[in-house]
Amino acid sequence: MPLRYIVIICLISSNYSTVEICLCMLQMLEVWPPLDRASARGVCFDFVSHKQVEQHFYALAAPAATYKRTRKWGRRLLYLAFGFGAAYEVDQYFLYSSLARSARTFWTGLIVASDYKINFRPHPPFANSLQDIHNRNAERLFDLLRANGGLYLKIGQAIAMQSAILPPAFQKMFAKMFDDAPQNDWKEAEKVILEDFGKTPEELFGVSFTGEPGKGVMERTARASASVAQVHWARLADGREVAVKIQKREIAQQVGWDLWTFNMVPYITERLLLETDFVNEADNSERMAKLVAGESRLRGRVYIPKVYRELSSKRIMTAEWIEGVRLWDKETLTRPWQGRWRQGSPGCRGAPLDPPDQHQLAEILRKHSLEEHLKPNRDWWKGVSGKGGLGVSLKDTMQTMVDLFSAQMFLWGWCHCDPHPGNVIIRRLPSGKPELVLIDHGLYIHMQPEFRHQYSLFWKSLMTFDNKTIGKIVQSWGINSPDVFASATLMRPYTGGDHSTSDGIKRTMSVKEQQERSYEMQQQMRKGIREILADEKKWPRELIFIGRNMRIVQGNNQLLGAPVNRIKIMGNWASRSLVDSPDLSYSEKLVNLGRHFLFKFVLFSTDVVFYTSKIAQYFGRKQNLEDDMEAGMKKMAGDMGFELNHSVFEG
Repeated sequence: MPLRYIVIICLISSNYSTVEICLCMLQMLEVWPPLDRASARGVCFDFVSHKQVEQHFYALAAPAATYKRTRKWGRRLLYLAFGFGAAYEVDQYFLYSSLARSARTFWTGLIVASDYKINFRPHPPFANSLQDIHNRNAERLFDLLRANGGLYLKIGQAIAMQSAILPPAFQKMFAKMFDDAPQNDWKEAEKVILEDFGKTPEELFGVSFTGEPGKGVMERTARASASVAQVHWARLADGREVAVKIQKREIAQQVGWDLWTFNMVPYITERLLLETDFVNEADNSERMAKLVAGESRLRGRVYIPKVYRELSSKRIMTAEWIEGVRLWDKETLTRPWQGRWRQGSPGCRGAPLDPPDQHQLAEILRKHSLEEHLKPNRDWWKGVSGKGGLGVSLKDTMQTMVDLFSAQMFLWGWCHCDPHPGNVIIRRLPSGKPELVLIDHGLYIHMQPEFRHQYSLFWKSLMTFDNKTIGKIVQSWGINSPDVFASATLMRPYTGGDHSTSDGIKRTMSVKEQQERSYEMQQQMRKGIREILADEKKWPRELIFIGRNMRIVQGNNQLLGAPVNRIKIMGNWASRSLVDSPDLSYSEKLVNLGRHFLFKFVLFSTDVVFYTSKIAQYFGRKQNLEDDMEAGMKKMAGDMGFELNHSVFEG
């Protein structure tokens, strides 16, 4: 556009500054001589007529207006970007990414829901098969849970333990949820101690990180790290060795947002919230220690670590350090004992641990390294070759474990809901018998006496095929399919029911091509779940975690080669608890005692099956009784549209 037209438009505008700017620009470009406003207006009208100026003015008016709208939207976008940037910084540094985690959750949920809404059909329009849909959505959810961390990992682990009803892609993906979580920097852990106690770790625990004489020592690198907390080893000045469990600093800020996100499952989120309260964990631990001490059948076989309340708070729990072998280390449990005769492994029955070498500690501390490992290795019981073990019986070990968790469910009503092999430590007593140490008491459920008695009677009725009693109990729980629920409880197919649900589902199945059959199976699975759970309001929420507990105990027995008849042991505790329960009257206990003796004869039949399986194992059969029961469950589940494809501890 000719420069004179630009000047004309500027001059006829009423904006004086605009005129001046245009003239200055032209003068700088040396295309216009110095002029005042009046002279400039006269010169411009010499170039063109007034009518031409007017035409050019209206022609250029539209672009000028467009430029104003662009500036307006540009400012809005700038403000929006600034707002998002400020929110991100606040969320990142003050809310520990709580907003971002919630937004990521809803976005992923929207994508997954939309994907299934569009593609869940025999011939998906945007996928090759239903399996492809499950694979990509399992990966999306797994990535979400791992990226968000914290309570999201806990949710993922809870799903993983109950993932049998999910498609195989979800089962395999969620099996990875048990990997160790990354630990926080020591400075973050130090801040938690300072915020809760108003003291530094040195002041609170009486330790020194420089080897000061008369002080204790503490490792700044965590020995273990989970989704919510990490554990540090320390030796106090008085010689006590402790495990200091420190909650990750971001959890306190994230937990409110996470629970708001998970509000669709309130009972589960309430349990998970309690896991972040270490005062609650200390209460559970001390309660369990008293219950074990008061039960003659478990006293001396089970040990619960001491909690040091004066060094504990809502986000920090200091407990006795435990030396031993994790339950999953089958080889170390069974290898020959290389220690002295009538000698137990380090710390058994709460005995003091051998002190570390002070000269070695001083040498390590002189380096001022955060990666120091100060805890001595107490593996002398492995012998010179290092190939020794505890030399304990797997049968005795598993008998103690099933006894403990049966007592929790049927007798006490306080049930530890996370008994995976990492939370069960085995030590050797001087007698050569195993001592089971149970740790991590954050997740418990309390069974009210009425429900506990019902559950005990339900188990007893399963063993005697008392279908009338079974049906009556499960209907009061809002369950419409006694035979399927009985199978899920026993972890093996229940053969005493009428199979109405499973038969009904199988009758509606047809032989079709693979994709259509897969779709039909999954549709029938959804229908089956609705039929099993007739009245959701009546359904006891405790069954969620009881089922988790029993599945883990069954997996532990399977892991060790099924050395005990788990179902017989649990059935015996269920029957006996109806005699020993302090909540029942003497007349009820007397009647139940007579029934218990009759019930003992019934249990003999389970021994026949168990020992038949053990004899077969002796002659080279690889599968054990738990494997056989799981195979039966897989077959029954397959008939109903479920696919059970992985071990409970796979991954």
